[in-house]
Amino acid sequence: MAHAALGGTGLRAEALRGALLGLLGPRGTLAVPAFTPENSKTSGAHLERIAGLSPEEVRAFRGRMPAFDPERTPSHGMGALAEAVRTAPGAARSGHPQTSFAAVGEGSAELCAGHPLTSHLGEESPLGKMCGEGWKVLMINVGFSVCTAFHLAEYRIPKPPLRMYECVVKVNLPGPVGGRPGRHGGKSKGEGWTAYEDVALDDSDFAEIGRSFPEDRVNRGWVGRAPAMLFSLPDAVDHALEWMTENRR
Repeated sequence: MAHAALGGTGLRAEALRGALLGLLGPRGTLAVPAFTPENSKTSGAHLERIAGLSPEEVRAFRGRMPAFDPERTPSHGMGALAEAVRTAPGAARSGHPQTSFAAVGEGSAELCAGHPLTSHLGEESPLGKMCGEGWKVLMINVGFSVCTAFHLAEYRIPKPPLRMYECVVKVNLPGPVGGRPGRHGGKSKGEGWTAYEDVALDDSDFAEIGRSFPEDRVNRGWVGRAPAMLFSLPDAVDHALEWMTENRR
């Protein structure tokens, strides 16, 4: 699973995607977060878009928001590599309207299948599958503050805090979505808001969690002119779980 910020590195997304797939070989799989946080009523990305609008304008804006489409909706803020993987020939993408993953390579369709609404980044998500299969995480030119792997630990702490989420979906989404289709309002037939409960995700302490991650579990190097880290996804989750259990209240 790769995270990358390629700006200023001299790296081209398509070339990097090809290089990583070449290293993985014909039986390897490359995955990326392909999140769409703006498809929400409460995310920072959405709140930025409606900042300064009147209540009437907010209602109109939300009424025009398109439903998430795994095949067409671009990821938001995930970077050029994530989009290069999402749009690669033969790529698969999971169906979560806020925290989808995209993957290319052997087993990508199975990895991305069956991503329920009520498991953004939990055991039933592609992230949970990757952890169970012992995947590695590659981070290029980014730090632990954006380490998606740490989120899985939030599902494993005792009695994790929960919250409600709302997003726009195709009402007849395939698979176990676990939400409640909302009223169509002014939206196209087959689209609507859905509300569901899941773990309250919080990445505000991820940089601190990363600083205490044992250095002997991290392989550091360079990809082009960009610093990179490679480490075990299960190791990262185990470390984050221990840290959260001791420090989060």
